Amino acid sequence: MKASRSVLAVVLALLITLSFAVAEGTSAAAASICNKYCDGRDPALSPGDRVPVSTVLFSRSITLHLDDADAMGWGSITNGSPGDEVWLDRSFDGGRSWASGSKLGDTVIPAGSAGWRTGMYNVDDWNNNGVGALRACGKAGDRPDIACTAWARSTWNAGDRRTAAATAEMEFYDYGTGLFDTTGWWNSANALHAVIDNIQVTGMGSYSYAIARTYDLNVNAGAGQFRNNYVDDTGWWGLTWVAAYDRTGDSRYLNTARADADYMATLWDGTCGGGVWWSTAKTTKNAIPNSLYIELNAALHNRIPGDTAYLQRAQADWSWFQAVGLVNSSHLVNDGTSLSTCRNDGSTVWSYNQGALLGGLTELYRATNNAALLTTARQIADASTTSALLNTSDGILRDPCESGDCGADGPSFKGADVRGLGKLNTVLADHPYSAYLDRQAARAYAADRNALDQYGLHWSGPLDATDAARQQSALDLMNAAP
Repeated sequence: MKASRSVLAVVLALLITLSFAVAEGTSAAAASICNKYCDGRDPALSPGDRVPVSTVLFSRSITLHLDDADAMGWGSITNGSPGDEVWLDRSFDGGRSWASGSKLGDTVIPAGSAGWRTGMYNVDDWNNNGVGALRACGKAGDRPDIACTAWARSTWNAGDRRTAAATAEMEFYDYGTGLFDTTGWWNSANALHAVIDNIQVTGMGSYSYAIARTYDLNVNAGAGQFRNNYVDDTGWWGLTWVAAYDRTGDSRYLNTARADADYMATLWDGTCGGGVWWSTAKTTKNAIPNSLYIELNAALHNRIPGDTAYLQRAQADWSWFQAVGLVNSSHLVNDGTSLSTCRNDGSTVWSYNQGALLGGLTELYRATNNAALLTTARQIADASTTSALLNTSDGILRDPCESGDCGADGPSFKGADVRGLGKLNTVLADHPYSAYLDRQAARAYAADRNALDQYGLHWSGPLDATDAARQQSALDLMNAAP
């Protein structure tokens, strides 16, 4: 009996080895990504095993394992029966799609075992700027039902909450268009701006390629130079190219920012004593394009030696902003003006109107060293960080639309707000808003995030949905928080 059991053990071991080798060879042929190592590596060689997500199907545990040192992962199934199946899916767009039918590492539990695992597969595709995610899937051998874990990835380019948020944002980046999927034109400007800011604050330059890629593919879109019929859209892109210039020193980005500011200036006229229109339709003069006009012109003055024209524009617009009373008696910025009265119309207090003006006043202060600008900015910041119109009862930023539908635009608002607040906080010697920003970041990280470090609309939780605009706001927050 001892001899026959020994023979059976050898045969079983050979079968298991053969099964694993065949599974690895087949899947490696199906997906041939090679980074530090090529797909199909033996998990026994992994220096680490982190388990971010798992699921259960008919008492079987299906688990995703990650090797953070090598940026690879594998799947396992345990508490199962021979013939049960396990494989990996890999996505390069944040889990919205994956190679249908690829079933990386697809293998089955061999005879005599209750569990098995796939080979190791790369999370990312470094050679093609593919920012990836993995999930483990499995099924019982005698049933059609399939279960998959949530998507997750290694800590490669995601070692802390700031870089992880940037990597999750880049999972929405479409290399073919140079824009961010799941969101719109102006939102993509803000998403790229947030990525550029992240490079500045973290030193992680892995996604620097997106700057030139976005520029090259879109500089001739619409009216060219990132201009279109909406003055605020043009302002968002102009500020993004200022950030790109600061990061790269490439003068073409500064030249485009100048073209954007000059275009916005053509939409300034004497109606209501000045101010730029919201669009070429000239239906309203509201807060957001004028706040962006102040910031963009002041930023250009601060980067162009000997300039006077851009500074004069920024100062003139700030004078107009005050004259029409867009900052109300509570030190909050309303959204618009009435063309019949040329005064603040009392419309909605949105978060981004606060932050955009804070960014403008901060940049204008850098241009003039006028301390009165910081006094006004602090009044607005104090009001916006405490007002019940913009914060939950426990002090978490929220926009008025969050009780319903924020549409396609609203998810970007809070990011623009905290970006401007962060700029103000940086120039103030006492950094009075650090605690507020940190509270936002800590709550969002704890209550509004999935295993892929994607964030939703409600920073106080729970996670509602994910898209590039929601992620941009979270990334702006992580960039601004100390």
